[in-house]
Amino acid sequence: MGVSGKQAVILFARDPQPGKVKTRLQSWLDTDTTYRLYCHILEDSLRNVCAVEGVDRFVGIHPAHRSGFFDTVEKSGQVRLFEQEGEHLGARMRNAFDQRFAEGYETVVIIGSDSPTLPVSYIRQALDTGRDMTLGPCTDGGYYLIGMHRKVTDVFEGVEWGSEHVLTATLERVKQARNTLLLLPVWYDVDRPEDLRFLKTHLEYLQHTGLEGHTDTLRFLQQLNLNWESAV
Repeated sequence: MGVSGKQAVILFARDPQPGKVKTRLQSWLDTDTTYRLYCHILEDSLRNVCAVEGVDRFVGIHPAHRSGFFDTVEKSGQVRLFEQEGEHLGARMRNAFDQRFAEGYETVVIIGSDSPTLPVSYIRQALDTGRDMTLGPCTDGGYYLIGMHRKVTDVFEGVEWGSEHVLTATLERVKQARNTLLLLPVWYDVDRPEDLRFLKTHLEYLQHTGLEGHTDTLRFLQQLNLNWESAV
């Protein structure tokens, strides 16, 4: 049974500026290539958000929107922009949830911009569940998605952000608060060279199935003069 009421989907993204995005890839890629790659990944993530129907869509930008990258999609009316507020990721997510709930939304979902192949159906599941919380486990120990059907933002306290224990710590907080939980299938972020190699392979497989949503990203990766075997 679907969940009624106002729903919001928020994409958390870094403002794309050379040298300030995907820094863990810069040991393998030069600054300009890393920047252009991030722009492709971000475009795919935006496309996923805009494919979710019947919701209000937002992009939370960190640290500030100086690049102008999101201006076109905002002017189209597809998304609303805001700047993330808080000292760390947990605080910024908590504030984003608080703001949307204060505006009258009943279900709010935040996804990261590092999972360009994330199935839109996963976002839809998070919106339509009646559970208090939804988490999308990531292969790196974090999560690619977090959703709330009611305000339970105290789960962000006491979590070591940026570590491989983020998901485990959050699950423990959910358990302590006795919140009901939907756990989505495991997915992956693109942060390290080995993740990029996996993304390229995944996109090539998707192309064989006839899905064309990531064509530009795949073409960009295929044109890079890289030793993909070294990405381990």
